[in-house]
Amino acid sequence: MTIKITDTVSWVGKVDWEIKTFHGEEYSTHKGSSYNSYLIQDEKNVLIDTVWKPFNQEFIAQLQETIDLNKIDYIVANHAEPDHSSALPELMKIIPDTPIICTANGVKSLRGLYHQDWNFKIVKTGDKVSVGSKELIFVEAPMLHWPDSMFTYLTGDSILFSNDAFGQHYATELLYNDLVNQAELQYECLKYYANILNPFNRLVDKKIKEVVGLGLPVSYICPSHGVIWRDNPLQIVQQYQEWANNYQENQITILYDTMWDSTKKMAHAIAQGIIAADIGITVKLYNTAQRDKNDIITEVFKSRAILVGSPTVNKGILSSVAGIMEEIKGLAFTNKKAVAFGSYGWGGESVKIISKLLEESGFEVVNEGLKGQWNPDEKIEADCYNLGRQMAEATTD
Repeated sequence: MTIKITDTVSWVGKVDWEIKTFHGEEYSTHKGSSYNSYLIQDEKNVLIDTVWKPFNQEFIAQLQETIDLNKIDYIVANHAEPDHSSALPELMKIIPDTPIICTANGVKSLRGLYHQDWNFKIVKTGDKVSVGSKELIFVEAPMLHWPDSMFTYLTGDSILFSNDAFGQHYATELLYNDLVNQAELQYECLKYYANILNPFNRLVDKKIKEVVGLGLPVSYICPSHGVIWRDNPLQIVQQYQEWANNYQENQITILYDTMWDSTKKMAHAIAQGIIAADIGITVKLYNTAQRDKNDIITEVFKSRAILVGSPTVNKGILSSVAGIMEEIKGLAFTNKKAVAFGSYGWGGESVKIISKLLEESGFEVVNEGLKGQWNPDEKIEADCYNLGRQMAEATTD
């Protein structure tokens, strides 16, 4: 399917309704995804990115219905990750001499992935390529979210092809941001940022200021996943600026796993204490063994504070808690408070282990945590309740 965006620009990508996980099983895609490729047809014809390998043949066949492939003058590879580039090997068999425009790091990535020495044309920030009545302007965006990433801007139509920035894993054939469910779209954008771009907050903020500083009008933002932003397209840019600067909502999230419900009881008692503080804080509880890890991480991103609990098992913690803490550590959250809790029969090492993991992950650990032996009695439940109140009050400091 080819969809016209402007007189000279068309969407020639693929909507993937069936994908359930992305990056292996690293990212859950409850709403599917899309692989957005764009075709510019002016005096010069330019293909912006491609699609993921399972859709190579379909993509090329569809493209051939839209344009004689030999008339493609340039291919722009904004990012070499396979979900954007893995149709290149098949496409280049047909048009082997077509120049591929990318960054210097893009050449390294594409050669490393496909072991081909194609006709690479390296560009840097500010470089331009004429397509006839309009120009392409390139802006390097390293580590958003690979070293090779860049943006491409088309003058005249005022389109920013932003690749992974400003996208979301959201399958829709409605194509545009103003046509889809707004609550779904907002959540998928937030989830995408929290799970993929949060480690690069400083770079996100810097790059947005750089792009805005160019003073270029923007009528469309065309990312490589999800919707095209045409209705107030800069709204997602403004949202990214907010998310990149120690974003918080008035929320505390409790993460736990449990063996015989003892740690679960502690978690619920803590939640009651937060609610009883009556200062308008939203509290959310997640059993890390039962809930999707990316949804959990999205809630951690939104939170002012988290509490993490596990029973002690073989002098350690349950694997689901260890796993989510490893994910959280890599995402480099800042300006958030935390505390550990957990039940035990003997030993009781889990709280100390979790506290250390929280510190290593950049959280402000507010106290040494709370241990409860065996099945929580009234005293332990009261201690948990009081801990909840204390955490609620600590987030208002």
